[in-house]
Amino acid sequence: MKKTCGTLVVQTFLADLFRSAAEAGPHDILKLYSPKGSIINISTRLEPNSPSSCYRLEVVATDCSHQPPGAELAGGLDLSSIEKRSLQCLERNILIYDDKTPSVVFEMKKQVDSFREKLENVEHLSWLGLFKDLSEGTHKPSPFYHKRTLQKTREECERVREKFLQMSSLEVSEEVRNYLKTPTFDNWQWEDAEIMVLLQVMYTDLDFVASFNIEPETLQQFLFEVYRRYNNIPFHNFKHCFCVTQMMYGLIWLTDLRSKMDSINLLIMLTSAVCHDLDHTGYNNAYQINARTDLALRYNDISPLENHHCAVAFEILERSNIFRNLSPDQYKRIREGMIKCILATDMTRHNEILNKFKSTLPSFDFTNKEHKDLLMMILIKVSDISNEARPMEVAEPWLDCLLQEFFNQSDVEKLEGLPVTPFMDRDKVTKPSSQIGFIRFVLLPLLIELTKLFPCLKHHIIEPVRKALDYYTEMEKALEKEQQAWAQSENVAKSNEEDDGQDNPNSNLLSVVLQLNSASQVSRCIKNPKDSLLLHLYRCNNLGKIKTQIKGN
Repeated sequence: MKKTCGTLVVQTFLADLFRSAAEAGPHDILKLYSPKGSIINISTRLEPNSPSSCYRLEVVATDCSHQPPGAELAGGLDLSSIEKRSLQCLERNILIYDDKTPSVVFEMKKQVDSFREKLENVEHLSWLGLFKDLSEGTHKPSPFYHKRTLQKTREECERVREKFLQMSSLEVSEEVRNYLKTPTFDNWQWEDAEIMVLLQVMYTDLDFVASFNIEPETLQQFLFEVYRRYNNIPFHNFKHCFCVTQMMYGLIWLTDLRSKMDSINLLIMLTSAVCHDLDHTGYNNAYQINARTDLALRYNDISPLENHHCAVAFEILERSNIFRNLSPDQYKRIREGMIKCILATDMTRHNEILNKFKSTLPSFDFTNKEHKDLLMMILIKVSDISNEARPMEVAEPWLDCLLQEFFNQSDVEKLEGLPVTPFMDRDKVTKPSSQIGFIRFVLLPLLIELTKLFPCLKHHIIEPVRKALDYYTEMEKALEKEQQAWAQSENVAKSNEEDDGQDNPNSNLLSVVLQLNSASQVSRCIKNPKDSLLLHLYRCNNLGKIKTQIKGN
């Protein structure tokens, strides 16, 4: 009896081991094949294989016999994995029968993959839900802000903190210190712990540590808390915080602001850059207001994100106060200046701030507080949106990150039934189209006004941005040519299909799909394995694409 129990335990352990290796679920059926293709029994008597003659392990089916009705909907079965395996099997069969995938099936598969990608890119489907119980004419506050899944884990933070503290006493080379003062600095080469060391260098080299008696341990704790409060989102993350701060740092040196403004103003600008996007959720003010989030309610729809960034900054400073050795008047001035600078990063105020700055330029006076306040706001705005002033190999990955964050928001807006932000819609926006208008009508006018006050910046920021504009203009032209060529090939293909006659089995099947009410009925009507992709399209609820396909056929 003991021997039998022991054998069962070993057999169960072995089965679980193989399921784990195949990434299979508890109800999946596994088959093990020899190098020659014959089926082998999975047992403790398996002979060892070798890299040159290895076994092949496959998930071939799922056992639903022991599941109560509806169990798959309650999480008992992984339908997505079953569907994935079915589609992979289908594609193999198509290749066996026809040597290559028919164009109509290939095109439909591409459409299905595109649709599936849109859904997968929405990171919060688990809490969104497709149906909402809303009273007529009003929106419930969005659940997004209550979900803290984007925050860094404690383990991640502690690992980075430990590494930062180990490195913080090391001497940074003169070469890196000089490189740090230029707009060409490449942030992608540096890890988070190293970035904190570089931020520490900025506070040291601008003499803030000595001038304001900032304790090194307090500065390190402040920088770590800042790192911890930036979320893991595509664009508005800790690396973006560093890029904005590094650009501000570079502008301070390039324009020799140390001789034109006092140290407190420089401290305000650098610290504002460090804190300007703290706890950003990845969803802009328009979303916050339309979704009636806690932030929008708390700040009465007035720059909810920027107000929140500011509040988090001073919350951090309560515990890690790098200004603790300043006088009350100095602290009051710093708080006032940081609030002005961070709130200035709200792009809905862009024209207001730029027009005020333009009006001061003919008589700009560095002894005039209002003029200096405007300049500080302009400098943080430039730092915030100046990625295109960097080398293309540094700037373009940032654009990809920004578009990903934009697309995530527009996907959520569609799912929640909110107004879709036009420049974030993945169905309408391309990389060149997003940048050409932004550079031409937002970034360049801002930089041109700044260079009127500091002509030395033309070479450093205007010329690279003009090159970026040319680059994206050429990209857009190439994209338009590609779309025209694609449209022409589609017309030719459609014309050829019409010449082949009207008896197209795919068209008939698609018509049936539209009339049926369940996936099981669709499944029963499918006789040709090539048409199983239509079942997948049906499951995606994408009847519009099916209708388009019928029309094409």
